[in-house]
Amino acid sequence: MNRNYFITYIDNGKTVISGSLENEAFSLDVTDTPERFTVVLNPKKEIELVDFRVEFNHEFKENDNFFAGGYQSWTKTREYKCTDIQKGHIKLANMSAKTKHMAMLTGDQWFVKYSEKPGEFHSHCYTYVRNGENVKLWGSLSENTGYTYFKVKMNENSFAFCKDVEKKVVTEPYRVFDIVYFEGTYDEVFDSYFGLIPMPETRNGLLTGYTSWYNYFQDIDEKIILRDLNGLNAAKKEVNIFQIDDGYEPFVGDWLDPCAKFPNGMKYVADKIHEKGYKAGIWIAPFSCQTVSRIAKEHPDWLIKDEKGKSTIGCIAWGGAYTLDFYNEEAREYIKHVFDVVLNEWGYDMVKLDFLYSECTIPRNGKCRGEIMYEAMQFLRECVGDKLLLGCGIPMSAAIGFCDACRISCDVDLTYTGKIYNHIHVANEMLSAQSAINNSIFRRHLNGRVFMNDPDVFFLRNYNLKFTWKQKKLLARINNLCGNVLFVSDNAGYYNKKQMELLKHYFTKTNEKILAAEYISKDDIKIDIDDNGTRKVLEFNLKTGNVVIDN
Repeated sequence: MNRNYFITYIDNGKTVISGSLENEAFSLDVTDTPERFTVVLNPKKEIELVDFRVEFNHEFKENDNFFAGGYQSWTKTREYKCTDIQKGHIKLANMSAKTKHMAMLTGDQWFVKYSEKPGEFHSHCYTYVRNGENVKLWGSLSENTGYTYFKVKMNENSFAFCKDVEKKVVTEPYRVFDIVYFEGTYDEVFDSYFGLIPMPETRNGLLTGYTSWYNYFQDIDEKIILRDLNGLNAAKKEVNIFQIDDGYEPFVGDWLDPCAKFPNGMKYVADKIHEKGYKAGIWIAPFSCQTVSRIAKEHPDWLIKDEKGKSTIGCIAWGGAYTLDFYNEEAREYIKHVFDVVLNEWGYDMVKLDFLYSECTIPRNGKCRGEIMYEAMQFLRECVGDKLLLGCGIPMSAAIGFCDACRISCDVDLTYTGKIYNHIHVANEMLSAQSAINNSIFRRHLNGRVFMNDPDVFFLRNYNLKFTWKQKKLLARINNLCGNVLFVSDNAGYYNKKQMELLKHYFTKTNEKILAAEYISKDDIKIDIDDNGTRKVLEFNLKTGNVVIDN
């Protein structure tokens, strides 16, 4: 196959663009077969890479669907047709440098350009082109050396393999691409691709229970947690985990400091959870620390700095948070100590680790973003040991092989359509049940193959929520179909008999299997389901949450 190479690098301060397989700075070892494409860059001198992509022609057929896998847990993921548009951040965010930075912070626009033209899409780590039941999949096996993404211009029959190599300093052989290709049915190609990658044994598990976030957010205390723990008593047979979310710490980053809201300490709460026979889970953003936290004030040298030496905001939550640089030895030891206390002294069985993408926003130390994120996940996996690791806000390729469970969607929010201000400052990571349902469907192939899919919570309560009853049931139905982490944030002690029976129902996995799923119009999704040999159809309007067919 005729492929065109575009390699941009810095050599002695000069930016060079090369299209050759060998020059005075490097040579490329290339293997190019129908089943595998590999590229190893052999430097002849030290160079700093800027961009690396390989373009070629690919004939797209009528009715082809391109799978655009989102960058991280929250990023929009779906199939697109050649007439569709993949949008970047909303243009209103460009009103200032600050709002633009906020809009870009959670996503991939640091290194991927959105053309916002019909038929022009990109996908991270792997992609497929589906036409009916035939699926052609391309998947990367070299994510430890940097993020691989795939770009297409369907209307121009153009395809490209791309690598985010910004700031990567090369002094020895560097594996740029290792891309495998499979063709077959949807299940066949994913079985083949993920079968090449070592996965946690826990990926086929099931977690059912509670997390505190979507009722109280940070406004939790010991009384609320123990009350909601007791509220699950009527569903005790169906529950196996109870997770405490953000709010138990004085400030994000100061995880081990005493908090007046939990006067008996977090070990006491874990013990109470264990008395019920459940696993105890707890939320941590291990790389984040609020700007007002003790850690940020006492250890500014632990924080990631920009090129001007200024501490950088890694996420906009909590009024802004810095990011601990896990390459800093003291910061690294602090994070290790936190996990040792939480898991071994307090006795928690699972940690939900959030806002992980913040660690790799700035490439540094001669490493590119994907390389940093991979090494960060290696470090976290070592810290967690054989306890359960639920990833969230994590670049998806870095979750593969490290996470026992992983969020595959954005936050569901308390309003089905999402709050207006979220539409302003984010786009592809927009908080809403609509976005979560979409992602759960189009990332269903990860469940049980890579990790336990966490589609975020569903709701059955009647207060502190802007959902219709139909929207609640649709969200619960999709979560049960596509995920193996099934959580609510309700105080089940307030449930009536009908709500409690539905909780038990949606906490119980069925033998239903999705055969196919696709958009049949702008807002309508159709899912074909096999239920022990019986063919079913679930069709609904994503915008309204109204189900058209469910037989």
